[in-house]
Amino acid sequence: MSSSRPDSLADPFATAPNTPLNTNETLEPPRASFLSPTPETVGSPRDSYAQAPENSSPLVPEVEKRNNENYEQGSTASSLPKKRLLIRRPLFWLIAFAILAVVVLAVVLPVYFVVIKPHNSNYNGTSGGGTSGGGSGSGNPAPPGVSTTGGNGSLITAVDGTKFTYLNSFGGIWVDNPNDPFNNDAYPNSWTPPLNASWTWGVNKINGVNLGGLFVLEPFITPALYQKYSGAVDEWTLSTLMAADTASGGLDQLETHYNTFITEQDIAEIAGAGLNWIRLPIPFWAIEKWDFEPFLEKVCWPYIIRVFQWARKYGIRVNLDLHTIPGSQNGYNHSGKLGSINFLNGVMGLANAQRALDYIRIITEFISQPEWVNVVPVFSIINEALVSTIGTDQMTTFYLLAHDTIRNITGYGEGHGPYIAIHDGFLGTAAWADFLQGSDRIILDTHPYFAFDGSSNGQPIATGTGLSAGGIWPQQACNAWGPGMNTSQTAFGVTIAGEFSDGYNQCGLYLMGVGNTDSYGDSCSLFLDSSQWNATMKAGYYEFTLASMDALQNWFFWTWKIGNSSTTNTVQSPAWSYQLGLQQGWIPTDPRAAVGTCAALGAAGPQFDGTYAAYQTGGPGAGTIVPSSVSSYSQYPPTPINGLTAGAIQSLLPTYTSTSAVPTLPPPTFSPSPSPSVSAGSGWFDSGDTGLAPTEVQGCTYPNAWDAVSSAMPTALCPSTAIATTVATPLTTVVTSLTTVATPLSSLTVKKRYQNDREA
Repeated sequence: MSSSRPDSLADPFATAPNTPLNTNETLEPPRASFLSPTPETVGSPRDSYAQAPENSSPLVPEVEKRNNENYEQGSTASSLPKKRLLIRRPLFWLIAFAILAVVVLAVVLPVYFVVIKPHNSNYNGTSGGGTSGGGSGSGNPAPPGVSTTGGNGSLITAVDGTKFTYLNSFGGIWVDNPNDPFNNDAYPNSWTPPLNASWTWGVNKINGVNLGGLFVLEPFITPALYQKYSGAVDEWTLSTLMAADTASGGLDQLETHYNTFITEQDIAEIAGAGLNWIRLPIPFWAIEKWDFEPFLEKVCWPYIIRVFQWARKYGIRVNLDLHTIPGSQNGYNHSGKLGSINFLNGVMGLANAQRALDYIRIITEFISQPEWVNVVPVFSIINEALVSTIGTDQMTTFYLLAHDTIRNITGYGEGHGPYIAIHDGFLGTAAWADFLQGSDRIILDTHPYFAFDGSSNGQPIATGTGLSAGGIWPQQACNAWGPGMNTSQTAFGVTIAGEFSDGYNQCGLYLMGVGNTDSYGDSCSLFLDSSQWNATMKAGYYEFTLASMDALQNWFFWTWKIGNSSTTNTVQSPAWSYQLGLQQGWIPTDPRAAVGTCAALGAAGPQFDGTYAAYQTGGPGAGTIVPSSVSSYSQYPPTPINGLTAGAIQSLLPTYTSTSAVPTLPPPTFSPSPSPSVSAGSGWFDSGDTGLAPTEVQGCTYPNAWDAVSSAMPTALCPSTAIATTVATPLTTVVTSLTTVATPLSSLTVKKRYQNDREA
């Protein structure tokens, strides 16, 4: 099904976000302590699907059951003399009870206050997201005979009937109660707080993986699909060719991929590998697509929800990554279409930015609901915008607008919606120092790769074992990435590596794009086939992995899984698969093994002490952006827009009108139905957000939204009767449509917002 919006692509620029809440209230960030990280027996995640004889690990050990049974059995009376024994005399019992009471007070109370009470506090604290989403685990008992929790060795039965054994030697537990589907009690390991407890930035560490290639199909991650369709180089061309292949099922093949590429077993194995987060790239067409776009719209959304629920079951937090943007934010094959950048760049740059902002708004509305806020604590709003083309000031202006739009929905301060992650745009972390000081919970995301640095990177990695393994690459990772990550934690705030890999060179099937045979030619043959790797090669990759993890501190490996090539039936980009590295021994089975690697290599420098400014984690001052940033970046749209022909008049740039119904993301349905007291939400958190969605102006003609850089500019407004209008925009910004003038809020009359007619 496709949008009813017209398929030719200028009308008043009108944004529809809310006027944010004004609050002077200062919020003290809640803090909670958790189980101290104790070394566990490191277990391999290999063969994690072995069958187990029982449905779940027993919650009470059998020996304890036997002891309890013996305790409950009455003793047989024996023949006793008529004379009363000492134990039958009242005075004896008075003395015995007094002694017993003293023992109980002396032993039980210290145990309670030292052990039990702190443990309960640790595992029943509220999270940064506020409530536990209607799933506290109380009040909704499980159906009879249904196991709702388990740990290492428990047998998991998936919805499709598949069974596998959950192997987790790190103390993690899963929780899955059909009567309480939003229960947040699970945790992946003993050192990670459960979903219903606070994540403390600077104390807790992200050890995560990306689920790349699941909902945004990249050639090197899902090569078989691209090998099937000659000429497919990105998801645009793949979708076009696939749709024409009705004999193979057309675009339904994509739904088959969504259903099978990542399964519940993968999420269980991620938890069992000592990991605690996933980064989930999704496309904007999970919400909708417009008529001129070939993508499969909306179909992946239920599968995205399914991943959320699997993550909840195993206690995994989700960094939700909007990986594609209308018009493309970087021109890469994973942005939707390979080619030019048409987001905030070129003739359709502003129009595409309108769509992008609305999709950010719609996703924020969904994940800010109490059912999801603890599972999705981070929202990466635009993946890898190419700032060198778009412009730093232009992107900063958009980020301020997006920040205010999001915080107007969620409210300000810790516990009010997700952290907002922005990418460094390949400028490096230092370029973003002091960014929007006073903003509310913005994370800087960087993607360090040696493979794409333009160098040949031919130095060997198979050089020895132990600290001598890996050649120059382990120390290179420590020196190139560690200092910048430590500095950015103070100069910017929370900083993460949303992507990194073991690929230090450009070798990998389709790694540099379909048709770029340099990355999968004869010179790369060794790196395409991990079955040829000897122990020294694997030791080199292992040491490089440890050094990378240690240097980056909070990281997501790209990616969990690489699909097989259809020609070899093997993974031909092995250095990019965390799962394969675990199975074959060049990825550590316990990520904590990485700590201290850089110091051991002599590459240690000043370390971040874990303390952030209060506003950076939603404490006092969050949302009070410094006046210099407001004055510099609050005027939207930004000027100039790059990618225009010489002499172009920016006031004539095509834009959309916000008069369309909003495609709200639907909540899940459950089978069997949970307890009547359980609410799945409506898909929309802020009932006061009634703005409409952008659509084309009827009767106006637009350039190609995905290929409008340096296109001819309109010579007149469309429609010709258009007049400048004023609209409400977040916090500090109000835009005058169809003009180059942006005027502060105080001097404009705000247009009354239309009542939103959201689609069910």
